[in-house]
Amino acid sequence: MKYCFECGTKLIEKPLKNEGNIPYCEKCGEYRFPIFSTAVSMIVKNPDQTKILLIQQYGKGQNVLVAGYINKGENAEHAVEREVFEETGLKLCSLRFNKSEYFPNTNTLMLNYSCIAESEDLSALNTEEVDKAEWFTLEDARKNIKPDSLAERFLLSHLKAISEQR
Repeated sequence: MKYCFECGTKLIEKPLKNEGNIPYCEKCGEYRFPIFSTAVSMIVKNPDQTKILLIQQYGKGQNVLVAGYINKGENAEHAVEREVFEETGLKLCSLRFNKSEYFPNTNTLMLNYSCIAESEDLSALNTEEVDKAEWFTLEDARKNIKPDSLAERFLLSHLKAISEQR
């Protein structure tokens, strides 16, 4: 952040006790901590955990994970359940946090979860938000996810973690 979000004045770096150098607005007399969006990304598995759901959106034709922004006042776990249901019509029976990564393209902190759907039924797919949804075996999901993407990094990290547990 280079400019104050309140008044537009160029920020300077100023030491703050126990925090280090923090952007500071001399006009407002306030420290300006970074502001960013927060979103969730989900590795949705079928009930027997042998398949992963990948979706395509916005006419891009590339497979990604289900994802969405966390609403103000909402916790991440609720956002996971809400976004999966809104986009796919699937209800979840469990979810677990995997990892997080900052995504600079959209100034978003992404929180990745793995979750298990109650069924594989995609008949309630929200076609206004999702162009296509398909269940892939774990290996096929690895081969079919958008290359060099945050979704791929999350998926590969998760697949590595579950293979190490065996």
